[in-house]
Amino acid sequence: MIFASLDTPVGPLSVAERDGAIVRLDWTARSEGKSALLDRALEQLRAYFAAELTEFDLPLQVEGSEFQRAVCDAMLAIPFGETRTYGGLAKDLGAPPQPVGNACGGNPIPVIIPCHRVLGASGLGGFSGKGGVETKVALLKHEGAASLLI
Repeated sequence: MIFASLDTPVGPLSVAERDGAIVRLDWTARSEGKSALLDRALEQLRAYFAAELTEFDLPLQVEGSEFQRAVCDAMLAIPFGETRTYGGLAKDLGAPPQPVGNACGGNPIPVIIPCHRVLGASGLGGFSGKGGVETKVALLKHEGAASLLI
């Protein structure tokens, strides 16, 4: 795996590539190696945080179970600035909400796979990235979804 990082409004982010696909994003400042795909991922993240990009166009490889990949696919379908509930995703997937919430929390590529757009039925729900719910709120505000938080 190779890594590249950048500073963002929600802290340093590192993106990892393996075999021509993005496989991980986390809150570190790790850079080890270089590739055109990592350059493209950093460019798209910069554009996202500059409010110039609303949809990422990167090859992604979600490591995990078939269910984990299905939940990540469902999150990828949530448009910029919109939200869904864990229960809504669960209904679409024919699964209970708790495993969906666990899969959202296990999302290996947050921000790019927008788990921050998934909310609890009566609140924000959690966020596994650095800063927890505060980071989730910052991402939702960035996307103009802040009215949902009032």
